Amino acid sequence: MGNTIVLNQTKQVKEFLQKVVNAISHYLNETTLSQMLEEQAGDRAYYEALLSDLRRLVVYCEEGLEACRIVLQEEPFRKAAAEMTLYKIYHSCIAEFFTPKHDLWYEDSRSAYTGRNSIKFRQSVPASLEQLLRSLESDFQAMREELEFYETDYRTKMIQSQ
Repeated sequence: MGNTIVLNQTKQVKEFLQKVVNAISHYLNETTLSQMLEEQAGDRAYYEALLSDLRRLVVYCEEGLEACRIVLQEEPFRKAAAEMTLYKIYHSCIAEFFTPKHDLWYEDSRSAYTGRNSIKFRQSVPASLEQLLRSLESDFQAMREELEFYETDYRTKMIQSQ
């Protein structure tokens, strides 16, 4: 891939991550466990774990955002560094969204083919949380398609260099 393509992808991922960080941070800053329980009576431990997974996801996205900023500031643009950054973002941010640590939600791959949201929760959740993930899902799906090239490309390069 040419430098221009990788540069543009890095800029695109930076904008995407900024949007994600803003949305999740806003939710976490404005929502308490008590508010979640008031909005939708449910399992307190499940809600605590949901908030924990959201905090984990936002930290990964903040780290990825900072890595994009650093790569984009460097002169001259280092394509290899950008590719490695995009590979890591694919594995930490994108993978964490679709398969969170505590497995509290999952991706129903059949829904992706029907044009419906594919994120399914293991238990009922407050509408505000469901809306948050639904609002981010299509962007995450688009980024996954955009970055999955780095999954195979980076691994191929690592194998060839050994």
